[in-house]
Amino acid sequence: MQNANETDLDLGDDLVIKKQTRRESAGGTWVVGTLHGNKFDALVFPEHAECAEYEIGDSKISKLWIQRMSDRKNTFNWDRGADIPVADATTQAIVDFLCAGLAEYTYAK
Repeated sequence: MQNANETDLDLGDDLVIKKQTRRESAGGTWVVGTLHGNKFDALVFPEHAECAEYEIGDSKISKLWIQRMSDRKNTFNWDRGADIPVADATTQAIVDFLCAGLAEYTYAK
């Protein structure tokens, strides 16, 4: 059973983008940041993947790693597919938040 506080998170106020690195050879941008007590690294593209299974939903994110900072537990990893499934409701909320707007933020569209 999920805690009501976990599912109704107000995310975004503490989002910190620490680094953005555009890849020259294969395109995309690595985005490194923190959100709600978690670290994340994401590989974000300006366009959708040619193969829909390579990105998380409709997000333009092909790789996403999330680690809870308090105990350094990896709570999610996606590398053109789920390597580590979502560990809890908080992580799911973070994944949803990043998928909803990280590509647009990164590419200012």
